[in-house]
Amino acid sequence: MKDYAPGLDAAFASVPEERSEPVRQVEGKIPAFLRGTYYLNGPARFERNGFRYGHWLDGDGMVCALRFGPEGAAVTNRFVRGGKWRAEEEAGRVLFRAFGTAFEGDRLARGGFTLESPLNVSVYPYGGTLLAFGEQGRPWELDPDTLETRGEYTFGGRLGPLAPFAAHPKIDPETGELFNFGVSFAAGAPQLHLYRFGADGNLVFRKRLPLDGPCSVHDFALSRQHAIFHLSPYHLDMEAFARGGAVLDALRWEPERGTRLRIVSRETGDEVASVPVGERYCLHTINAFEVGDRLVVDLLELDRPVYDQYRLPTLFEDVAEGRPVRLVVDLARGVVTERREIAYRRAPDFAAIDPRRAGRPYEDFWMLGISATGRPGRKFFDQLVHARWNGPLDVWKSPPGVYLAGEPAFAEDPGSPEGGAVVCPLFDSNRGETDFAIFDARKVARGPVAMLRPGFPLHLAFHGLFAPAP
Repeated sequence: MKDYAPGLDAAFASVPEERSEPVRQVEGKIPAFLRGTYYLNGPARFERNGFRYGHWLDGDGMVCALRFGPEGAAVTNRFVRGGKWRAEEEAGRVLFRAFGTAFEGDRLARGGFTLESPLNVSVYPYGGTLLAFGEQGRPWELDPDTLETRGEYTFGGRLGPLAPFAAHPKIDPETGELFNFGVSFAAGAPQLHLYRFGADGNLVFRKRLPLDGPCSVHDFALSRQHAIFHLSPYHLDMEAFARGGAVLDALRWEPERGTRLRIVSRETGDEVASVPVGERYCLHTINAFEVGDRLVVDLLELDRPVYDQYRLPTLFEDVAEGRPVRLVVDLARGVVTERREIAYRRAPDFAAIDPRRAGRPYEDFWMLGISATGRPGRKFFDQLVHARWNGPLDVWKSPPGVYLAGEPAFAEDPGSPEGGAVVCPLFDSNRGETDFAIFDARKVARGPVAMLRPGFPLHLAFHGLFAPAP
């Protein structure tokens, strides 16, 4: 089987060092308007005392901050010192079962109900602090400047230790409110939990909505009036999980059960509609907004789930095709009146928009893709795509041996209502180092306008965002 990602093993070969230092080598010119911080989170440590995890989602979380100021750029990266990290660091060995890896004598958290999170999925500024998220657990608070771990974040005691809480909160750019969800996988009565917090951290409401099955949901969309959930028939068999084994081994893909959009009022948390939308899978959404009595929901739709493609040392050997999809929903009738696809099928993921357009009408978004999709063999993200709902694709492909190592982030130009830059990390396996590429957001195919070379490797990360300087 051909290897379409030569040298990718180097990204997992060692544990990244924690650092805080200026970027001394810059090729090209950093846009003058770029002021703020690109935050990135992802799994960075996969081995302790000779035991090695076998899945990309299992590694200990590390947050990176790339800061842009008048003096230039600087990089800080630190491990998130959550409960799992602290206990295993003290013991000197792996203790807890992970998403894709189980072992004899492994532990679960919270009385044996769930995993102890490695806090390796996402990171969000909120309420004057910085929160690192994993799946299905409370976030941990970090110092926004030093990235030191301050402790578990409970929203002033309003989020209990057993509350399901996902890794993809949505923060309204105008109100500062934070919305999030979680899934309770109880076999007899699975539930979707929807949370609404004010900008001050106070809990406005927590709603519990019954589910037809214990479906795995990673992300959701938020418009100005609604929260939207793509409920794929990817179900967690809790009995299988309780008998031992990894979460991945207890997940069941059952497309014959169909996929639905669950649409909920963000004002009250009450259900508005439940709409059948076929039988495919969605890991990540793009955006959602209202136009009159219609709700527009944009997402990355995959032919089937992708978690089995995260196995190490191979990655994406048989990854399914996907495509950006726009669904227009008539809320009064509860039906999809229009479906539109963008003709890009190379397993797209990690979509980003101009945050000024979150929950509002928009045209442009940026995402990663895998050029060798459809060919058997190891592969990884090697395309940065600027897509438009009413326009041509603009695609940049990385050089051989160079891989896009995290979610692209749009950094707005305050002097232009549409202008900005896209920041994206690149892992160069030829040099064994991570660089940061800066693109003109409207001219991606021309290649980076600036390349920042810190001179050391970082991890292959998941989610990132750009936080403008105040």
